[in-house]
Amino acid sequence: MKTSEDRSFLILLAAISVAFAWVLWPFSGALLWAILLAIIFAPLYRRTLEALPGRDNLAALFTVVVVIVMVLIPVAIVIASLIDQGGELYQRVQSGEISFAHPLQQLKSALPDWATSLLDRLGAIDLSYVKERLSNLVVPAGQQLAGHALNIGQVTLEFVASLFVMLYLLFFLLRDGDELNRRIRDALPLRPRHTAEILHAFTLAVRGTIKGIVLVALIQGALGGLIFWLLGLTAPLLFGALMALLSLLPVLGSALVWVPAALYLLVAGSVTKGLILLAFGTFVIGLADNFLRPILVGQSIQMPSYVVLLATLGGLAAFGANGFVIGPLVAAMFLTVWQIYVGSKTQQEIRK
Repeated sequence: MKTSEDRSFLILLAAISVAFAWVLWPFSGALLWAILLAIIFAPLYRRTLEALPGRDNLAALFTVVVVIVMVLIPVAIVIASLIDQGGELYQRVQSGEISFAHPLQQLKSALPDWATSLLDRLGAIDLSYVKERLSNLVVPAGQQLAGHALNIGQVTLEFVASLFVMLYLLFFLLRDGDELNRRIRDALPLRPRHTAEILHAFTLAVRGTIKGIVLVALIQGALGGLIFWLLGLTAPLLFGALMALLSLLPVLGSALVWVPAALYLLVAGSVTKGLILLAFGTFVIGLADNFLRPILVGQSIQMPSYVVLLATLGGLAAFGANGFVIGPLVAAMFLTVWQIYVGSKTQQEIRK
């Protein structure tokens, strides 16, 4: 009878937990970022609390204000600038000010006669067809970008509510973080040692993901936007943001932006600018990841680059924009749990 009652209670517990998760799902993004920001800024909260002993509310409020000033306001400014530059780039492409036909013609003219005749016989270069295809790709993309930019620019009730929920949760997660940590440790049906390892690994994974993936991507994007601005290229902030986004993906990353841009400059006749962009992209943007990631991450998160790539792409496909953080976090926890399992199994074999 007791077993039947226990099973019934566990089923009830699981059902209520699923129902509660379903209720919270509309604010899952706000909850996620509140947890991430609370983990990242917890050291600042503790240092503030040491300076203001016994003033938990004031220390948490100060930390939330720092988050607003350091994170939310800069992000809002960047988004507004991206909308402006995205619209400007779309107008220049639509008006024909930016065209791929002239560089393609120059590229064909620069080829030897035998290569040009061979390509003509094979039908490999049809400038009118290529121009049409590029226009069909760029113009609809610009229209979609403009539409999305308009949606982003509108301060909707849902966005304001999510932002308020995130800041509200962040305050309490900072103030009551230690107590919540103890309750989670007590509630998890795991051995205390395993619970401590998993929670510690989760904290390290969050900090390692933000510092090692997001921060490095922002630095690469900033470097890319800077060189675009110094060379006088179109929409440096927009392409810098695109490089930052692609830098979240290992292996190619930001090179998917600056390599085609450099080749375009070379073909268009801006040889000096093209060579500068290639050199800067190779020796500054490209190597920034190799030098900065080990310094910023340290021992926080150790995953092969192919695992990070698959986790990031899978996270984006499954969870949308938040997936670039969720994917690597899930992968890090997957590796941690399996490491704990293998370690426990090895210890049991040794004891036998």
